[in-house]
Amino acid sequence: MRLLFVTSEIFPLIKTGGLADVSGALPAALTSVGLDIQILLPAYRGIMAQCHAPRLLGSLQVFHDIRCDIYQTTLPGTQLPLLLIDYPALYDREGGPYHHPQQGEWQDNPLRFGVLSKVAAMLSVPNTLQSWQPDLVHCNDWQTGLTPYYLRQFSSAAKSVFSIHNLAFQGNFHADWRMRLTLSEQDFQPAGYEFYGHLSFMKAGLYYADALATVSPTYAQEIQTEQFGFGFQGLLQHRAQDLVGILNGIDTQVWDPATDPFLSAHFQVKQLSNKTLVKQALQVELGLQPIGDAPLLGVVSRLTHQKGLDMLIEIVDPLLTAGCQLVVLGSGEPAMEQQYLTLMQQYPGQVAVTIGYNEPLSHRIMAGADIFVMPSRFEPCGLNQMYGLRYGTIPVVANTGGLADSVHGGTMGADGKLPKTMTGLVMADNHPSTLLVTLQQAIQIYANSRQWKQLQTQAMQQDVSWQTSAKHYLSLYKNVMSV
Repeated sequence: MRLLFVTSEIFPLIKTGGLADVSGALPAALTSVGLDIQILLPAYRGIMAQCHAPRLLGSLQVFHDIRCDIYQTTLPGTQLPLLLIDYPALYDREGGPYHHPQQGEWQDNPLRFGVLSKVAAMLSVPNTLQSWQPDLVHCNDWQTGLTPYYLRQFSSAAKSVFSIHNLAFQGNFHADWRMRLTLSEQDFQPAGYEFYGHLSFMKAGLYYADALATVSPTYAQEIQTEQFGFGFQGLLQHRAQDLVGILNGIDTQVWDPATDPFLSAHFQVKQLSNKTLVKQALQVELGLQPIGDAPLLGVVSRLTHQKGLDMLIEIVDPLLTAGCQLVVLGSGEPAMEQQYLTLMQQYPGQVAVTIGYNEPLSHRIMAGADIFVMPSRFEPCGLNQMYGLRYGTIPVVANTGGLADSVHGGTMGADGKLPKTMTGLVMADNHPSTLLVTLQQAIQIYANSRQWKQLQTQAMQQDVSWQTSAKHYLSLYKNVMSV
């Protein structure tokens, strides 16, 4: 089966969040189960230079005034074929893939990702660039949402799967963009790509794709409710038979405590003592007091309301007063960034806050912390809690989405033993006081070294690889192709 995997970001070339990690790891896992895959990505600034010998395949007339060059190379560190859309006026810019350096969204994002979506469809019909054509196109999030629409516009034989990584980000734009993007006027309606008077990339993906996938079984159910559906719950209920939730995995070669190049020492489930050395090195690096038995809480996250990290600020004082340490890496809402920076000033040597994105530091926090804090109000899948499991850094999570599917809570038995299925602690509800109680429970277990080692061992023995997920995707693809 030939598969075109279309994404707006991919690790290690360009990353703003979990989509990049998924895009970097899932195609490799799918290749290992026998698929013939090409990946399609815009050539943002600096990407060509990171790739080995990009070869010009030719060009495509995407819109009447936009002709893009298409280059073929491989994803660094792999043999995966990577196609890059080279159009400097749209992609060769300072800033991130979606936002300019001042944090606002690029005003021409509809055109930038309209081009990505349309190129994917153009590569799925006979073209002058290559004889390879996909049987199936796997689209990811709103940035690729118009691809299933263009596939139908071109009468392509290729089927489409549209993956929802986060329904909160929808790509809704002024209706006038539909002319610029050559979308049919008659499809600008509820039974089409229209969403409350806007052109919606997400709506197009949800409406026109042959099958819908999301990144955890629980999230697939949640998005059919008013609380988590963000206005799409009716359409998702209507398409429930076409919707499947497949839990993400992680790249267990990139995230491996036994070989991680970003760590000063290595450890594994049968030899956990070196984890203490990683913790000590992290404390020194970030200017924390080198206290070995102080529970070290870790956060690697966007600092937003969705992630529930305002709740941590509310309840962290009693934990710090009791001797805990806290390390935070992330960026997001300016007010929340400032609150965490203020916390660091209030507790010098006990709280370390790094604003921004730092991949090596994220590895050291995931490995060096004792407890990973992830109280998200909603979480389609989440990957950091799986990194925590892999590194024996016990996750404390909310009972939602992929957190509920990947972290198994439990309570201590009368005999003082933990359940053999327990891998972390799960909040009963999303409330600051519940977060405090759950973290105190984790710290209580931490104080009992025998129980803590049992919990770490059970967490590290969880299968968080992509192999199981890849088999589920292969099954989904076969079902789509058989219809």
